[in-house]
Amino acid sequence: MALDLNAVGWKTTPQTLRYDWKTLATYMLGIGATKDELPYLYEATPGGMKVLPSFAVVPAHGPVLEALTKTGGNFAMIVHGSQTVRAFGTIPDRGSLETVGTLKAIYDLKKFAQVIVETSTTYDGKVIYETVWSIIFRNEGNFGGSRPPPDPAPSAPKDSTPTWAIEAPTSPEQALLYRISGDQNPLHADPAFAAEVGFPQGPILHGLCTFGFVTRALVKQSCGGDASRLKAITSQFRRPVWPGDVLQIAGTTLDSGRVALTTSVKGRTVTSSEGKVSPELVLSGFAEIL
Repeated sequence: MALDLNAVGWKTTPQTLRYDWKTLATYMLGIGATKDELPYLYEATPGGMKVLPSFAVVPAHGPVLEALTKTGGNFAMIVHGSQTVRAFGTIPDRGSLETVGTLKAIYDLKKFAQVIVETSTTYDGKVIYETVWSIIFRNEGNFGGSRPPPDPAPSAPKDSTPTWAIEAPTSPEQALLYRISGDQNPLHADPAFAAEVGFPQGPILHGLCTFGFVTRALVKQSCGGDASRLKAITSQFRRPVWPGDVLQIAGTTLDSGRVALTTSVKGRTVTSSEGKVSPELVLSGFAEIL
């Protein structure tokens, strides 16, 4: 089914998420949080539970789904292309968030189509989060549309040594846990469905779950554990991750409070035309930190 290009510019209805500490803890457990991150998991934390900025994707799920439905595209053929979250403050451990989404663009990637959805989330009348979602519709390209603009994202200098690097194991049940926070695409749960749409190895991990693992590592390694210092994070999803994979996450400090991010899966490599073997990237990105 061809995408409806006339949908560009369309805004969703405002959607409200009423949340409490259980909502926050469920999200954190879905992205692999451990007992060492108790302030993000325990409702009796002095001063209230802490909230990771990547939680911004949870109130945005409904508006993004509404915007993607407006395109008329085939949901069975979508994968996540990239994700950006920008935070303008912190939220308490209970309350209401109101989110509106805008279908900003549909780009022609020849074989694929790229749909851009932006959201704005308010708490108590003030903008607290903004997100940008790039969603890829496979086999929906070649409609004569424009290409996306160049990506200005900074990256670490070639052959530079990361400032920090960690390993983060995911569990075989990681996708089943993460999907409770809002993304119930059967691609992440149903082996038969996954095989039918091109993933015979089985259900893949949500890109946003990997995004959450990276955000956790970034806050711990580059922000001294203080999530309020993380102002923005952007990630491109380059290859699928499967539940049970061990993520190798690295950050390289750049200038002006920016950090370049890379993530690979332990044991997965690629060989260049010159015969050089290197880790296969599953995610790359950058962050802005105070």
